[in-house]
Amino acid sequence: MDQLTRLRSLIRDVPDFPKKGIVFKDFTPLIRDAAGLALAVELMANPYRGKNVELVIGAESRGFIFGMALAQALSAGFVPVRKPGKLPWRKASISYELEYGRDTIEIHEDAVEPGQRVLLVDDLLATGGTMKACAQLVSGMRASIVGITVLIELGFLNGRSALRDFGDVHSVIRY
Repeated sequence: MDQLTRLRSLIRDVPDFPKKGIVFKDFTPLIRDAAGLALAVELMANPYRGKNVELVIGAESRGFIFGMALAQALSAGFVPVRKPGKLPWRKASISYELEYGRDTIEIHEDAVEPGQRVLLVDDLLATGGTMKACAQLVSGMRASIVGITVLIELGFLNGRSALRDFGDVHSVIRY
């Protein structure tokens, strides 16, 4: 079995979650499997080795799971991007459109220094709204985005097109 087939075998489909008509890609069996988790992190990190990534920025909340592991794999620091009301210090924020409404994300205003080389990470790329907001937020802090990496990309939702202004987008598994 090749590497991608192995990873795909560890992701289960959950029909009608979180609402009817959606097939949720549940990666909890993958992160429960030590070899699967290690492989996923390796494949997410490999394109960015030697690219002088200083910070990995993970989107709440499942981006934290892979973000911390990627930060360690790349010898970088980690910065969380959170939903409102979760960060205790002064913060920068951005609001963005969702399919049905608006959302906001925040980062500590001193979390990223101008010119720092950052890698953005999340578990899944769907429409691209959350990752685009993360990219806009850190770009506004004058960071240099090295790339965006995700474990799973739902290509039929065309989220990659929302990120075209922010450089390289790498996905390990594409549906």
